[in-house]
Amino acid sequence: MLLKIALVVVFFATMVAVGIICRRRATDVNGFVLGGRNIGPWLTAFAYGTSYFSAVIFIGYSGQFGWKFGLASTWIGIGNAIIGSLLPWIILGRRTRLMTQHFDSNTMPDFFGKRFNSNGLKILAAIIVFIFLIPYTASLYNGLSRLFSMAFNIDYTICIIAMAILTCIYVVAGGYMATAVNDFIQGLIMLVGIVAVVFAVLNQPQAGGFMNAVESLSQISADNIPQGSLTTLLGPDAFNLICVIILTSLGTWGLPQMAHKFYAIKDDKAIIKGTVISTLFALIVAGGCYFIGGFGRLFVAAGEGGNPIGGFDNVVPSMLSGIGDLLLAVVVILVLSASMSTLSSLVLTSSSTLTLDLIKGNMVKNMNEKKQLSIMRILVLVFVAVSAIIAVIQAKGGITFIAQLMGISWGALAGSFLAPYMLGLYSRKITKASVYVNFIFASAVMILNILAKSIFPAWLQSPINCGAFVMIAGFVIVPIVSLFTKKPDADLVNDAFSCVSK
Repeated sequence: MLLKIALVVVFFATMVAVGIICRRRATDVNGFVLGGRNIGPWLTAFAYGTSYFSAVIFIGYSGQFGWKFGLASTWIGIGNAIIGSLLPWIILGRRTRLMTQHFDSNTMPDFFGKRFNSNGLKILAAIIVFIFLIPYTASLYNGLSRLFSMAFNIDYTICIIAMAILTCIYVVAGGYMATAVNDFIQGLIMLVGIVAVVFAVLNQPQAGGFMNAVESLSQISADNIPQGSLTTLLGPDAFNLICVIILTSLGTWGLPQMAHKFYAIKDDKAIIKGTVISTLFALIVAGGCYFIGGFGRLFVAAGEGGNPIGGFDNVVPSMLSGIGDLLLAVVVILVLSASMSTLSSLVLTSSSTLTLDLIKGNMVKNMNEKKQLSIMRILVLVFVAVSAIIAVIQAKGGITFIAQLMGISWGALAGSFLAPYMLGLYSRKITKASVYVNFIFASAVMILNILAKSIFPAWLQSPINCGAFVMIAGFVIVPIVSLFTKKPDADLVNDAFSCVSK
């Protein structure tokens, strides 16, 4: 216990120290939100990866999808590395950096507003970010509950409060630079931790080594799980596996907190290096998480309805219960790192979006830099507090589990933004009206999926499948609506793409 407490204290002290040291880089809006647009490849790549993978992945998704798909769930991690990390860096990285610098945009809503010359689009995008980042932010805490209860035997609420306070301190003090440096430190912990966990879990008696574990898994059968299917190439449910890969991989392309990393990177050379680093990071972390989750049925018995006893969020903590105190302490720090890095990215995105895109110029006409910084710092505190309260209420009330919260959030955000953002970087023909239609369509569909699930066909009732659907639908909606609506101003388009040709 002393070892666990000592490691957690050292971890927290390091995070706070980084925030204080980086305070001098957060004295203006550009520095606080983007680190002065001068972040190198290692910090940017690790910031991208640690914002991507949180306790939602490690505790929630790997447990749930490992249970459902067996070893085939490893494809989700591979998809995250190739589709979710490699391709967006190649396709979106350079153009995002150039256009956002050209427009002097600090946020994704501001990019939409300037790219399509519409303050209304900027406001609507900011509202979508504000509404749908909250459930995702709240879901980050939930991955810690069972793990901390097992490791420290303390109340979940105390874990939430401690994590919220520490995140507030270093984000408020150091802004994006503090977040990026801490993400790098936290990313190193995640890399070491996940490799150690893979070996430790497979060497437990329930597994008996890799080959024995695969053999044992191949003998399991259950409802809709034919014997041997948990060790096949695509598992027992290939369709839903593909939907999960699409949501968790393609979704990152349209998430504002992920695109934000490209705004801040310093040059083209950094993008090339960052592409390689980010892809390898994702392959190890996500691949390791889902690979381990695939063995969950060897550690947890099936209960009512074929689901694991204690729920999906209990699978990974149960697998970790016998790995030893030292490694368990490392895992606690790993999950803390994954959660706090993503939390800091989300609250920074939320506070900057609300301040710069909703309050500034709309609610408060004249707002100097000092006032903008003050409001952003206050809103960081507000967002962390609100998400923490929701997390406590959700946990006590048992409203839903991690994957549902994340699926709803990712579906609405990426479904709204992905197609307009990507096509806006490459096509001169995308119209303002098509972006409005896509924003409204994706948001409305995901809200209906929460409130009136029964009106959807069976394959779309899952928020994960529904999220994947609205993301892909955007690539049909935006081009078609653009064909039949008022064309964009030629001078506006030529100006937007002038920076790319340079």
